[in-house]
Amino acid sequence: MSNFKSGFVTIIGRPNVGKSTLMNRLIGQKIAITSSKAQTTRNRIQTVYTCEEGQIVFLDTPGINKAKNKLGDYMLMAAERTLNEVDLVLWLVEPTTFIGGGEQYIIDKLQNVKTPIFLVINKTDIAKEEDILKAIVAYKDKVDFAEVIPVSALEGTNTQDLIDTILKYLPEGPMYYDEDTVTDQPERQIVAELIREKALRLLSQEIPHGIAVVIDRMKIRPKGDLVDIEATIICERDSHKGIIIGKKGAMIKEIGSTARQEIENLLDMRVNLKLWVKVKKDWRDSDLLLKNYGYNKKEL
Repeated sequence: MSNFKSGFVTIIGRPNVGKSTLMNRLIGQKIAITSSKAQTTRNRIQTVYTCEEGQIVFLDTPGINKAKNKLGDYMLMAAERTLNEVDLVLWLVEPTTFIGGGEQYIIDKLQNVKTPIFLVINKTDIAKEEDILKAIVAYKDKVDFAEVIPVSALEGTNTQDLIDTILKYLPEGPMYYDEDTVTDQPERQIVAELIREKALRLLSQEIPHGIAVVIDRMKIRPKGDLVDIEATIICERDSHKGIIIGKKGAMIKEIGSTARQEIENLLDMRVNLKLWVKVKKDWRDSDLLLKNYGYNKKEL
């Protein structure tokens, strides 16, 4: 295939600017979980966009902000390590002229990056055109941007333009993945993340940071039309366990039923989902437990 372009693109930004929403929109399928709470994305998630002109491998990284514990260290390392290893960096910001500590921290990191950087101004669906222009003016001299592109990840506005512009910057290269591949994430990991997403959305503000989800068992029945999944939600305190289970088991039932629908869509078969809750005090500061729950620094 002549002139076929391929390369790796990382999406960075503060928590909650819409990185996962944008990536899901660009590849046309939900792989990364989304919620309005910080620390939704904890690992680098690799997804693949393939068209006739080329193949873009996207890395959706955890939000870049200063670490508060070992899980925070892991997430920061996952985000920052990608910056010089890729062909292109997309920095996602909101359409505002306010450049706070979080943005300044990213600006400092980007000063030493040799990779071309696009400034992508997201959430244009909730901003006036003049505010978008003011945001462009506020940011444009902070870093030497190769391109500035406003988009709405939620509504898909200008996202095709973003894809076309990315392809212009990528080198000619091979197809790294089969054309029908959309992610390198194992199914078990996506299932665990979908359960965590539902918990994030349904639980109160302070609990979700302290939860992890582990798939204990995932087995397709002999007829091949139903999969049994057993998963454990890990939390940090006994009081949190009570809230996750809820009155007469109502909360865990709701987490399970909303997660089950999305898992059935993902796997394209019926799902029998059983959820348990376990307390592991301060797991976010334990190297061993972080590794057990899929956050291994050595794998970055």
